[in-house]
Amino acid sequence: MKKLSIIALCVLVFTGLSLAQYTEGTGITGIDKLGAHQNGGRGCVGCHTPHSGSRGNGGNALGGASSDAFDGNVALWGQDMSPLFGQLLQTGGEAYDITLPADSEANEDITFGIMTCLSCHDGNLAKGAMMTNQSFEQSAGLLPVNAYGPTAIPTLLGADGTANGNYANDHPIGPQATLGAVGIASRLVYQANCGGVATAGPCLQPNTSNTQLMTFISHYGLFNITQRVAGVHESGGRTTGVVLPDNNPANAYLTCITCHTPHTMYLYSGRVRGSATQGTYPSYFFVAAPYNPGAPVASGTKASSATQFCRQCHFTGAGGSNEGSNITGVDTQF
Repeated sequence: MKKLSIIALCVLVFTGLSLAQYTEGTGITGIDKLGAHQNGGRGCVGCHTPHSGSRGNGGNALGGASSDAFDGNVALWGQDMSPLFGQLLQTGGEAYDITLPADSEANEDITFGIMTCLSCHDGNLAKGAMMTNQSFEQSAGLLPVNAYGPTAIPTLLGADGTANGNYANDHPIGPQATLGAVGIASRLVYQANCGGVATAGPCLQPNTSNTQLMTFISHYGLFNITQRVAGVHESGGRTTGVVLPDNNPANAYLTCITCHTPHTMYLYSGRVRGSATQGTYPSYFFVAAPYNPGAPVASGTKASSATQFCRQCHFTGAGGSNEGSNITGVDTQF
């Protein structure tokens, strides 16, 4: 029953979101916030099958039966993950190898944070999803004008038009894709109890003595690093953020749901700029934070929320943040 809590959580959290006026800029409006994850009209049950796991969705597209002894046990997942079990993926220029678990209960952080996503978005090993392999926002004419080119933006990572099975052009994920690798970890602190109750899990928080990071938070936020609570799929914690294998911020690592939420394609509802005030802000591509590639920043006096999103981790170094370079007068355009 614990594993069903993620579904109840999603219903409670995302029912509360509304198409409120955006605080700044413009984005997608007027369509169901599930967007592409309406699954051609099937809606929620395209992913969370009420009965019998992937069998309840008719099995996989190749006509085979799932070999997963725990098929559907994780969040009632209705896609076949078994072709992914034990597979080696080489992401991020082949520098961040990850070997996937042997079944869907061996490591639930990776099961729920990576394999569930790939069971639809792989296209090479897992081929069960009926997808057009083009961004929904692009095919529906919802992308910001002139922000992207005319060719299809792929949605199948392992079959994206290059050689099948090429994951080297995908962002690193997994236990080697750590915050220590990008240098942000030294500005963070581990907090053992983030909910104020005995059952709450740990999370990462900013080191408040680090003035550069605190200035960045005052301009944007730190959504995808600090929102994690360990044991999310069982405890009812937040569903985004890094995985915390121990109490060292440098070992915290990324999964798909560090950056993405499957439940809202174009809205972020929450607090920005370190404020206590809730707001609703533009996002795209199921990014779990303000992310607006159409933010009006032509004058260069503000940073797009899409740029700031990446700078949460890539805070210093080549292409790092303004704040990490002691440029403090450039705020965020949402």
